[in-house]
Amino acid sequence: MRAAVCRSFGAPLEIADIELRPPGPGEVEVAIAACAVCHSDLHAMDGAWGGYLPAVYGHEAAGHVTATGDGVAGLSPGDPVLVTPIRACGTCPSCAGGHPATCETPYDRVQGSPLKDRDGTPIEQGISAAAFAERVVVDRSQVQNIPSGIGMDAVCLLSCGVITGFGAVANTAGVKPGSDVVVVGAGGVGLNCIQGAAVAGAARVIAVDTVPEKLDGAREFGATDIVLATGDDTDTRIRKLTGGRGADTVLVAVGAGDAYRSAPRFLAPRGQLIAVGMPPSDVQAEWSPADFSYYGQGIRGSCLGDTVLSRDIPALVELYRQGRLKLDELVTGRYPLARINDAIGDTRAGRSRRNVILFEGNGR
Repeated sequence: MRAAVCRSFGAPLEIADIELRPPGPGEVEVAIAACAVCHSDLHAMDGAWGGYLPAVYGHEAAGHVTATGDGVAGLSPGDPVLVTPIRACGTCPSCAGGHPATCETPYDRVQGSPLKDRDGTPIEQGISAAAFAERVVVDRSQVQNIPSGIGMDAVCLLSCGVITGFGAVANTAGVKPGSDVVVVGAGGVGLNCIQGAAVAGAARVIAVDTVPEKLDGAREFGATDIVLATGDDTDTRIRKLTGGRGADTVLVAVGAGDAYRSAPRFLAPRGQLIAVGMPPSDVQAEWSPADFSYYGQGIRGSCLGDTVLSRDIPALVELYRQGRLKLDELVTGRYPLARINDAIGDTRAGRSRRNVILFEGNGR
């Protein structure tokens, strides 16, 4: 099986033949048709969160079931599915409480990996999926049925980027109609925060970014206002747009320390800051606890949009069918596996919303 293998942090990926074992009990094998390049993959390739090498990354994927292990219900070979990084045990306090995205049961991505090099060396199942490969074997909890007839290059974005942004608005923040929302970062995840806020009925959806080109498309996804954050007056401009109050919800959709350090200044009294973007582990941000206490504000993290796949994916697919959720417009480039390093370079340069790797012969 061909896959893009990371053998050295920060180096280009190597296209190599590796071994994939058959699915065991509770597991599903999927032939990947499309897998998007997410910034979390880039952080992992750079060693920003540590990790083991060699590894295969990629976690925003869609394809067709090719085999199932014992005990797998509701899936048959040929079924179109999403492959997601949400691996859930179903019984820990988080899972039992309806929050599988923060499952508390550890999973060893090396010893539990279905991947091996040709010499028998274990290959890490990066971000629990390893979908920069022709096929994957993942836990049943990570796989969600999708309707046929939807382009795999678009629907694969539901596996991470869309649920992370849209879910942060709908599930984590619970944005209310008529409220004011600021989204810091107008990249792939930020655009999904923006369209999530628009669908939720926010009165103002203010997109903030330091790159003018990223703001150009923000209105297309539902932003009512855009703010280019190139000076020291970003908070003043946001307060002017919100009648002097600031925003009820600020979502930081980029993994940058500067964004996290500045975001609290955009909050209204009793406002909430939602941490969506994932910076490297060594990035720190400092705030004044007195301000949060005095103004009754809050900070909350959002992991993969606090998504429940069986609940949220059908709803998002229906919004897409109604024309209320944009997916096709998020796809900037399409590349074969052989050109994955070109797709990664373009993503690093900030020229794309989402680049998608297509696997010939595995369906579209």
